[in-house]
Amino acid sequence: MAVSDLFWLFLIITSLQPVLKRMLLDNSRQRMIARIGRERKSRVILLVHRQETMSLLGFPLVRYIDINDSEEVIRAIHLTDPEVPLDLVLHTPGGLVLAATQIARAIHKHRGKVTVFVPHYAMSGGTLIALAADQIVMCEHAVLGPVDPQLGKYAAASLVKVVQEKPIERIDDETLILADQGEKAIHQVRDVVKELLADKLPAEKVDELATLLSTGTWTHDYPITFDKARELGLPVSNEMPKPFLDLLQLYPQPVRRQPSVEYIPIPYHGGDRHPRGQK
Repeated sequence: MAVSDLFWLFLIITSLQPVLKRMLLDNSRQRMIARIGRERKSRVILLVHRQETMSLLGFPLVRYIDINDSEEVIRAIHLTDPEVPLDLVLHTPGGLVLAATQIARAIHKHRGKVTVFVPHYAMSGGTLIALAADQIVMCEHAVLGPVDPQLGKYAAASLVKVVQEKPIERIDDETLILADQGEKAIHQVRDVVKELLADKLPAEKVDELATLLSTGTWTHDYPITFDKARELGLPVSNEMPKPFLDLLQLYPQPVRRQPSVEYIPIPYHGGDRHPRGQK
C-alpha cells in the first residue's frame, strides 16, 4: 500500500471517529433509557441542556428550553398511555416561559404519577416544570430556582420597583413600557404557579409560595437547595436512584481543549488503596 493510500485511509478513519463515537453514545443512551423505563414501568423523558461550542469559531452556545423542546416533550406524553407514570430528568438553566409552561401543564394533566429528577440543577423554567410534578427528586447538592420573569437583561420585578419608587416624570417611555409588561408577566407566572400547586398544597400555602417564587424575592439565580425546597413545603425527596445519575453521564459537556476539572473517574471507598501511581 502506497504512502498516499495510508494517508487517505488515516484521514477517513479520523473523520469517521467522531460520528462513530456519537452513534455509540446515542445507542448507550437509548439502551439505558429503555432499561430504566422497564424497571420502573414508566416513560423516561430527558430535558438536558449543555453549553455547546461552535465547531469552527469556538464560540460558546448556551442552550435553553425552547418551543422545539416543548413540542418533543408533549409528543412523548401523547405517545404514553394516561395511566403510565412519567419520569422526567431535568438538567437546564431555564428558558422561554411559554415553552416551560406548555410542558408544565402537559405533565400536570397527566393522570399517571409524574416524578421529576434533578441530579444537578433545574433553574427558572426548569423549576416551573418541576412544580407540576407529583414528586421532585433532588440530589443532596442539586438546586432549583425562582421563576420570576425576566425581560431581556432586566428582572420584571426590578422594572416594576423602579416605576414605584422613582417620580414618573423622570422615567423614560421605554422603561415605563417594560415595567408595564413586567407587571403583567409577574401576574401571569404567579397564576401558573398557583395552577400547578393547587392540588398539592393548602390554598394559603399555594398563594404564599407562588408570590415568593414569582415576584423577585430573590435574585433570579438564587439556589433553592433540597433543604430549602423542603422548608418551603415542596414535595421533594433526596433519594436519587443511581441509574439516573449514570444516565446523565451519557450527556457529557462537549470537550474543550483544556478541561477545567480533572479527577480519576473511579469510585473511592473508605480503606481502599489509592489507584496505581497515586499517593
